[in-house]
Amino acid sequence: MDQARQEAVTWRNRALLLFDRVAMPVAVCDVYGAVLLANPAMAAECGTTPGRLRGRDVLDLFSPREATQVERIAQALRLRHRSRYQVSVRWRAPGGAERYGELTADPVSDTVEDTPALLVMLRVAGERTPSPAPPAGHARVTPVEARILALLAAGATTARAARETGLTTDGVTYHLRRLSSRWHATNRTELVARAYALGVLTPGVWPPEAPAAE
Repeated sequence: MDQARQEAVTWRNRALLLFDRVAMPVAVCDVYGAVLLANPAMAAECGTTPGRLRGRDVLDLFSPREATQVERIAQALRLRHRSRYQVSVRWRAPGGAERYGELTADPVSDTVEDTPALLVMLRVAGERTPSPAPPAGHARVTPVEARILALLAAGATTARAARETGLTTDGVTYHLRRLSSRWHATNRTELVARAYALGVLTPGVWPPEAPAAE
């Protein structure tokens, strides 16, 4: 019996060593989804350490795309079905990007009668990088620039924008070049789109106009 127990401990230690070295994010959860054990790769996806993941609900860490998927799995586990379950999930990576992928859960236990634990593996499918926030003051424009942008949004040409603002066409072009450089816009359509996105122009208003200065 002592030899069998020693062999079991040896194999368990080997399994834990392998568990820690696996490059794929892996965790062991109880039947309710609470993390019992997580490898470093899984902890890295959550921006923490394996020990700090213990006790966390795996579905708080990785949001299911469809709640019905989770409900079907929970029902199957209550009925002690031992199938492989897959859930499409998304989560926020430590760097701020939104990642998406798939969680695969396999029920595991020593005997069929035991309440199973869940061996959970995460497959990363891709990520969406958030748009960088504009620097402070990035959206500030002069009244003349705001007027030029509103005219462009309404379809005005450079010549018309010059007449409406009392500038020369070169003066209008000068302001547009400054704005394009500041907002990294490659053409006038993109420049107008940035003006709406930054709140320089008021959405849903025609003809286009800038919000009143506070």
